[in-house]
Amino acid sequence: MTADDPLPAPRAPQPQPRVRIVLAEVTRRDSRAGRTRTELAQQTRVGEALVRGLVRAQLSLALRLSLVVLVGLGGLPGLFAIAPTVGRVTVLGVNLPWLLLGVVSFPFLIAVGWAYVRLAERNEQDFTDLVERPER
Repeated sequence: MTADDPLPAPRAPQPQPRVRIVLAEVTRRDSRAGRTRTELAQQTRVGEALVRGLVRAQLSLALRLSLVVLVGLGGLPGLFAIAPTVGRVTVLGVNLPWLLLGVVSFPFLIAVGWAYVRLAERNEQDFTDLVERPER
């Protein structure tokens, strides 16, 4: 640069983009749910007790519905042994024992399976509601 050269015009300052810094928000309502989820994830005694309760509820449901199937289908041979005249009844040319055990048993098992799925989902939803329930 020589002394005769004019100085370059000063540049207008460029605005700096704003940076927003957000600290972690603390909410009271999520504290219990977060604590319970942490206990479940870290497998603490409380978390183990919650999971054990869910498993116990599911096992109880399975045993109760197994008892329904056992009595419903397992009781039929006993009924036919106690009352042989019932075993000799024919419906549409088919003996009643064959009709009950060969045809009616399948819709019965499907209905019990459907009930099990619905009730097991309800148990799991109750567990989820318990875990995610906000502190009062």
